[in-house]
Amino acid sequence: MTKEWEAVGKATYVAFTSYRKDGTPVATPVWIAPSDGKLYFLSETDAYKVKRLRRNAQVTLQACDIRGRVVEGAPIVPATARPLDPAETPRVRKILNRKYRILGPIAALGGKLTAAPGSRTPIEISPPTTT
Repeated sequence: MTKEWEAVGKATYVAFTSYRKDGTPVATPVWIAPSDGKLYFLSETDAYKVKRLRRNAQVTLQACDIRGRVVEGAPIVPATARPLDPAETPRVRKILNRKYRILGPIAALGGKLTAAPGSRTPIEISPPTTT
């Protein structure tokens, strides 16, 4: 694992950039949490970023603020992302709650109250493989 990968895993918010069919990058600020060398977050199942990932797994990550403004000097970290089975949602929620100790459980409660079951898709992000 590189220092950049570890740094992006520690960032409070990360600009998760996926790509449209025409190659246009689209960045979205997300909460992200590390576990066993990979990074995880949850997204609405019908969000466009999930649809883009199903077509193109290549993404970039960059530390940002809550509004998606990139932190000055933050490195761009290439990665590969994939949607996981919705059955993995509780495991990914636990990973996020370890990092976001207070806000994570509050967000989870809000999601339980407002979201339909199965409306969240866990996303797994892997570092680029070196050859």
